[in-house]
Amino acid sequence: MARWVQTFLEAQAAELDAAINTQLGYARDLQNFGDWLADKALHYATATQDDIESYLINCEAEGLAKSTRARRLSAIKQLYRFAFEEGWRAENPAIQIKGPGRAQRLPKTLDIAEVDRLLEAARNTKRDALRNTCLMELLYATGMRVTELVSLPVSAARGDPRMLLVRGKGGKERLVPLSPPARAALAAYLTAWDTAQEAARAKGKPATKFLFPSHGKAGHLTRHRFFGLIKEFAVAGGVSPAKVTPHTLRHAFATHLLAGGADLRSIQTMLGHADVATTEIYTHVLDERLKELVHEHHPLARTNKS
Repeated sequence: MARWVQTFLEAQAAELDAAINTQLGYARDLQNFGDWLADKALHYATATQDDIESYLINCEAEGLAKSTRARRLSAIKQLYRFAFEEGWRAENPAIQIKGPGRAQRLPKTLDIAEVDRLLEAARNTKRDALRNTCLMELLYATGMRVTELVSLPVSAARGDPRMLLVRGKGGKERLVPLSPPARAALAAYLTAWDTAQEAARAKGKPATKFLFPSHGKAGHLTRHRFFGLIKEFAVAGGVSPAKVTPHTLRHAFATHLLAGGADLRSIQTMLGHADVATTEIYTHVLDERLKELVHEHHPLARTNKS
């Protein structure tokens, strides 16, 4: 079964340019399904539709969230679609199985004052202040995914760009505009970046292609390290760390744009969403916020509370 998964993942990487994190997610979900099959003396090659449905029932009995079960079924469906196309199976046992659906949860976001405090905290860090400011300004100005941000090539930032070319999921590229504060932060950081690279070359160290380089295996700042950094900024800025992640800044970018009058199609393009329905979730965020404002500030609402 391991060979099935390995071949499937290699095809995903080669044909669809699936991101490393996506491949790892598929691997974990298919490993779990494979372990369950092995306990029943079954194999990917022999599992039936009933077997797959029994596995999903077992996942529900374990208390797994709808989103987790939907993700696992998606991985199974893609594996069997690939197996059918490759001729490993004469039929696709997963093709007619419907998923549990996903419970719609509104994304957590931040208000403008909270974002300002995070940016100020990044500017006031004792070490790497220019880098940290650049990271945060770019994230809030563009709504990039964290992996897109930390893996940016330095070539994308040259020439004081008004637009930044971002390589997103599936290798798809998109242009996102840069705000004046983001451009200023980028220019200041690039000056420091060039100085640091000249010093490194003088010591015989190899050049880096990344805007945010690191000594780690990836060659650039990792998602986990940036996650830790943004928590530090939250603490320093007096924002609850529980509500601050790189993705919350992405949500804040979209929500604040929508509140400012931007249209959904433009926001969809900048976020790199394949379907505008994904972007529409931010209209619900605004609806909820408007309800909160009415309940908190409308005189009749205050009268009813007393």
